[in-house]
Amino acid sequence: MSAPIRILCVDDEHDIRTIATMSLGLDPAMEVRSAGSGTEALAMLEAGDWRPDVALLDVMMPGMDGPTLLAEIRARPAIAGLPVIFMTARARQSDVDAYRALGANGVIVKPFDPIELAKQVRALIG
Repeated sequence: MSAPIRILCVDDEHDIRTIATMSLGLDPAMEVRSAGSGTEALAMLEAGDWRPDVALLDVMMPGMDGPTLLAEIRARPAIAGLPVIFMTARARQSDVDAYRALGANGVIVKPFDPIELAKQVRALIG
């Protein structure tokens, strides 16, 4: 059996984190942890005791938003290569293009389909 895909889900809305964690957790090949803010996520990533294979970041969060968190991740050599997928309701083509220009691997539109979430993540990380 291969190692699970480790996913860090970062969203300030508790309900979204819960649904995403439960949805992804239905896939036995996925291990999910969550953070309620960009600051909390960065602390988890810097601790280094658990390294995700991909991070799902909410775009709009108080304090440190998703794009700022992505910039912080890219600025730290130990985690700079972490694939990032934004989750957002702001997903016009111009928004998606801007997120990709920031270095995101892709965008999952909110509200997402819990049944399809694992498949969407797999497709975006190849």
